[in-house]
Parts: sequence; structure tokens; C-alpha cells
Amino acid sequence: MQGSYSTSLRFWTRIWNLCDKPLELQIRVGSILKKVHTIKPGSSKRLKCKSIYKAYMPGGGEIGSGGMKSLLYYYDETCHPYVWIHDTGGGDTLRMVKQQYISLEDLRDYCEIRIFRDHQRGCISVRKKPRPDFC
Repeated sequence: MQGSYSTSLRFWTRIWNLCDKPLELQIRVGSILKKVHTIKPGSSKRLKCKSIYKAYMPGGGEIGSGGMKSLLYYYDETCHPYVWIHDTGGGDTLRMVKQQYISLEDLRDYCEIRIFRDHQRGCISVRKKPRPDFC
């Protein structure tokens, strides 16, 4: 049972909102909004790459036997799911964003993603922590 627990956590990614305003994580396929998660300041949300892939990839794609690797060959912006970072702070804080989306590959490759406001630049920035090899 221990092994299945650690395996189930393998593709979870914790996304932290280190901004002073709430953020929305919008799961989108192309420009179509599918689901929204609101994260309060100082809080986090866990997202699972495999769940998003299965729910929103055309055909309900089966992951296994290289399914995630085949994403590299299947890329099509009109039907490929991703997570859009929407700053709900409003005002002129949206004039520039360093990275505004999180791809399925990011969710697969990184165990933690921190979103914070860079007050010097006046934009939102994203920092990613790679998964340890033993995961």
C-alpha cells in the first residue's frame, strides 16, 4: 500500500499563490474555459496532470505506455488542455505577465509551482521546482 500511495502522488503538482490577491487557475482547451479553481493569497491547490489529460484531451486519452510522452507529438493549440493563470487583482497589475499559463508538461515535470507578484517589474512571475528523481 505504501508504494501505491507514493505512486499516486507522483504526478500531483502543488501550486502556491504567493500574491496578495486571489488568483484563478483556469483549465482551458484552446480558448474554451472548462473549469476554474480560485486560490486565496497564501494558499495552494494540488493539480494532477493525468486527471486533466484524461478529462480534457480529445478521446479521453489513456496515459500509460508512453501516453504522456506522446503529448510532444500530439500538440495542437486548439485542443490541448492547459492551465491559465488569471490575476483577479484587476487594475493596472495586468499590464505585463512573465508567464501566464502552465502546460501539462509543467504539471508532469514540476512538483511545486509558486506564483508571485514581482512588484519591481509590476508583473506576475512563476517559479517551478523540479520533481526529485526518486519520485
